[in-house]
Amino acid sequence: MTETQRVGKGVMKISWGFIWRVLLKTFVLFAAINIVYALLNPLPVIGRLSLYNVLFPGRLRLPYGDDPDRSFNITLSHLDAMFAAHEIQSADQSEEEFRVLVIGDSSVWGFLLDPTQTLAAQINQSEMQTDDGRTVRAYNLGYPTMSVTKDLLILERGLINHPDLIIWLVTLESFPKVSQLDSPFLQLNPDLTRELITRHALDLDTEDERFEDPTFWNRTIVGQRRELAQLFKLQMLGVLWSGSGVDHEIPETYNERLEDLPADLDFHNFMPGKLSTNELAFDVLEAGVQAAGDIPVVIINEPVFISKGENSDIRYNFYYPRWAYDFYREELRFQAAGRGWDYVDMWEALPDTEFTDSAIHYTPLGSRILAQNIIELIQEFIQEP
Repeated sequence: MTETQRVGKGVMKISWGFIWRVLLKTFVLFAAINIVYALLNPLPVIGRLSLYNVLFPGRLRLPYGDDPDRSFNITLSHLDAMFAAHEIQSADQSEEEFRVLVIGDSSVWGFLLDPTQTLAAQINQSEMQTDDGRTVRAYNLGYPTMSVTKDLLILERGLINHPDLIIWLVTLESFPKVSQLDSPFLQLNPDLTRELITRHALDLDTEDERFEDPTFWNRTIVGQRRELAQLFKLQMLGVLWSGSGVDHEIPETYNERLEDLPADLDFHNFMPGKLSTNELAFDVLEAGVQAAGDIPVVIINEPVFISKGENSDIRYNFYYPRWAYDFYREELRFQAAGRGWDYVDMWEALPDTEFTDSAIHYTPLGSRILAQNIIELIQEFIQEP
C-alpha cells in the first residue's frame, strides 16, 4: 500500500518501508543522544546556569515551594541550582561586607513569613556595621526539614561564598540519628551525602536504604525530564519573583500549634531513661565547626513553644516530652562546653503567643524578637577587641 502526494508536476511515492526507516533512524538518534547525555552527566553544569543575579534579583532564601503557581517558588534537590538562584551568588559582593550565614530548619527559612520577615532579613534591617566600616549582611540558608546533617551539607556549600560568621540554629528534632536521613533533600543527593558522611566519619550508614540512587536510565534526558523541567520552571518563576517579591504562599488561616497535648512520653520510640548521647548526632555539629575552620560558628538552641494546656506537665509541645527535651538541653550544653563550641540556649526566648502553626515556627514579631537577640551576639564578633 502506498500514499501519493503531488509535488509540482511529479508524483512522490512514500512507502511504508521508507516511513519505518525514518522512524528507526529517529529512534536510534534519540537513544544515542540520551546515552551520550547520561555518560556526560551535564545536569550539575546545567544547574549552575541561572538568570538570577543576572536578569532577576537573587532570591532571599533557598528555593522551596509546593505550589509554584501561588508561591512563585519550587522545591529542588539540586544544591548548586538552589545556590545559583540565591542572592548570596550576587556578583556585586565585596570585601566591604561582613557576611553572616544563618543556617537551620524551616523556622530559619521562614515558614509562614514573608521573605522580609525572616531572621536574616530582620538582621539586615538593623543596618549594622563593623568597627572597620564593613556592612553586616546576613544570608538566609535555612531549609525546611529537620536534620543537622542536611544543615551541614548546606553549611559546607555556603563556605564557598567566604562567610565571616556562621549562625547555626538547632533543635532536638534535628538530632536523632535514626531520622537524620529522613530528609528528602539528603535522599535525593546520595553521592553528596555519602561523601559528607565518609569525609567526616559521621555515625551514619552510607548504604542506608532511604538513599535514592539513580540508575543509568535516571541519568538520561528522559529519566531527568522532571529535574530539567524544575530547573526551567525556576528560571521562568524569576519574572514573577522579581515583580512581586513573593516566594511563599501564606494562607489567611492555618491550624495553630497544639496547646492541649497527648499524654505520651514517647520520643522517636525512646522512652524515659532510654535515650543516650550516642543516639543524637552531636558529631555532625562538631563536623560543621571543624569544616568552618577559622570562621566562627555560633550554635543556638532555637526557641520552642511551651504549652500550658492539657498534659503540659508531660510534654512541652507536640514535638517534645519534657524528659527528652531536658536531657537534650543538658547534653548539648555539656557537649558545647567540652568541645569548646560557641553556644547559646535561647529555648525560652519567645512568648508562647509568638508561634504559629508549629512549636518552632514564629510570627513576624517572634522573628523580630529572636533576631534582636542574634544581633546582640553578632555585635560581639564585629567589635574590635
